Amino acid sequence: MKLDKPVSGGPCWTELGTSDLAGAKRFYEGLFGRRAETDPRQEAGGYTVAHLGDAAVAALTPLYQEGQPVAWNVSFAVPDADAAAEQVTQAGGTVLVGPMDVFDVGRFAVAVDPTGAVFQLWQARSFPGAGLLDAPGALGWVELMTRAPERAVDFYTTVFGWTVNASEHCTQWGIAGDDFGGMMAMDDKFPHEVPAHWLPYFAVVDVGATAGDAARAGGTVLMEPTSMPDGRGLAVLRDPQGAVFGVYHEPPQP
Repeated sequence: MKLDKPVSGGPCWTELGTSDLAGAKRFYEGLFGRRAETDPRQEAGGYTVAHLGDAAVAALTPLYQEGQPVAWNVSFAVPDADAAAEQVTQAGGTVLVGPMDVFDVGRFAVAVDPTGAVFQLWQARSFPGAGLLDAPGALGWVELMTRAPERAVDFYTTVFGWTVNASEHCTQWGIAGDDFGGMMAMDDKFPHEVPAHWLPYFAVVDVGATAGDAARAGGTVLMEPTSMPDGRGLAVLRDPQGAVFGVYHEPPQP
């Protein structure tokens, strides 16, 4: 990711909705060395923020609604959540929740794009989002998995004004050319029941070691550690409660 802090239109936060908050805290603390703190206020509903040092890097929450899947969700920063929600609707998406205020920290909405992928909008007030990006244990990349990539390009470039760097093998999303994520077309290898979704990737020092640690902690390795032609390593994992996420390592630039 070429972004080192949240910027308008870019990914700014990721949170896990889980069926076992205590179990998820143990798993991710052990995997990434994070420190998780649960908001003690009853009205916060168990919202838990994970830190690396003093930096907030992700959140874990109980499942708030019946039928809510165990999954990681990605939030994108916007200057005005209400205006962004209107743009989502006009571009063919659907707003599922909000926009609504979250105490004094910001305003958010949950939406789904026309291809079926859920994402969140975040209008910052006192909380801008992740205090650390693209560092070990922190969010470093986001990947849209979809069966309708052309429709997705039309939607996201309209709503967020993203730049698109497309090649034969992949499509990358950017803000003014600074890439922060990509898109993969879901083919027949994906079970029919798996919907389009956003997949967060967390940066790690060693992909193979992290995958092994995840498996020993009760997780599952869905895609074995793989080396890319550019030197990056990546793997896709599933936590013990069923949430899927990626890990990757990018070698230092010369």
